[in-house]
Amino acid sequence: MSLMRFGDKSLDLSLPHIMGILNVTPDSFSDGGLYSNIDRALMHVDSMIEDGATIVDVGGESTRPGAALVGLSEEIDRVIPVIEAIKSRFDVVVSVDTSQAVVMTEAASVGAGLINDVRALEKSGAMIAAADAKLPVCLMHMQGAPMNMQDNPVYDSVVDEVVGYLETRAQACIDSGILSENIILDPGIGFGKSKEHNFQLLNQLRTLVNKKWPVLIGASRKTLIGDVLNRPVNERLFGTLGVHASAMERGASIFRVHDVKSHADVLTMMYRIKQES
Repeated sequence: MSLMRFGDKSLDLSLPHIMGILNVTPDSFSDGGLYSNIDRALMHVDSMIEDGATIVDVGGESTRPGAALVGLSEEIDRVIPVIEAIKSRFDVVVSVDTSQAVVMTEAASVGAGLINDVRALEKSGAMIAAADAKLPVCLMHMQGAPMNMQDNPVYDSVVDEVVGYLETRAQACIDSGILSENIILDPGIGFGKSKEHNFQLLNQLRTLVNKKWPVLIGASRKTLIGDVLNRPVNERLFGTLGVHASAMERGASIFRVHDVKSHADVLTMMYRIKQES
């Protein structure tokens, strides 16, 4: 058993877990505007849980390439009522996808069980807020910022640099009072990486897994898949499944996805086959 406590719930991370995406934004690359209404958001959460999601990731700031920044009060208004409503209705881990310290604190106060930060707690006050919340944190690597991260990403060695960065941020968390067993790492597929960079990270994912912290992968419908398969955003399911299946084989534990049911089927079968070996 590899149990991690997420607020009022525990999950066994020796099993694959699906994090269903709930963007309460008007401009996310795949589903912007679909769930900004709280009733539609809750219907979608209900469907994702029914399909097999054990975590719901609520985000109020789009981090697609070229996305503009969102004001703090607007982000709070978007995500906090939704998190509170989900926790009052459903028995599920809610993750808050934010880099803002105030949003982390507010989300924890209404029942969020995980802080998922694409900026790895680098923004002012974020590390302190996360430590005070006493919740697990997911630290992601991103080169640059959403506004410019895909302009010209350059690395000497993308695997070494991403793994080294995440290891350094994990140690900073521990030094700030966050328990080592409350850390999850995400290499940030598509965040300041070329197609080749993404392939290298996915191929050598065990380098990150071997650091002994759980690894989250989120490649759902991303440009990497569109570039390889020449498919528009709404036709990237099978490509996404291929990426995530490969990541599971290399030790990833959590999969951040738009399409929950298909992932539940594929990853459950992969897990069962592995258990019989």
